[in-house]
Amino acid sequence: MPAAYSQDLRDRVLAAAARGMPAKQIAETFVVSPAWVHRLKQRRRETGETAPRKAGSPGVPRIERGVLAALVAEQPDATDPELRDRLAERTGVRVTDTAIYMMLKKLGLTFKKRRSMRPSRTAPMSPSSARGGVTSSPIATPAG
Repeated sequence: MPAAYSQDLRDRVLAAAARGMPAKQIAETFVVSPAWVHRLKQRRRETGETAPRKAGSPGVPRIERGVLAALVAEQPDATDPELRDRLAERTGVRVTDTAIYMMLKKLGLTFKKRRSMRPSRTAPMSPSSARGGVTSSPIATPAG
């Protein structure tokens, strides 16, 4: 992930905007994108903030592998939302379905068909002589 622009650059961009310089010209002068100039101005207007935001997600709880693996062992066909709810009941930790999915992927668990199911049928559905719509012998036509 690229580093955030410095506060000094942000201040210079905003000063140029305050002097009436168009965003496209500001972008060319400071070698940033015009969209970033617009976002910076909008963020200052809406929140008063100009500092870069902290990278990463704020305090996301971690799922314990052993607990999730035990839940899957108890009910192997449980869906992500069911696992999420059971995890919250057991540990008090609330996570998203995506977090459950990612942890299942790390554990090597996937949603595949059960091996106990018979394989699907992939045999031809019509006799070999009827395939392709072309016959091997010429069609007789009445003489006329």
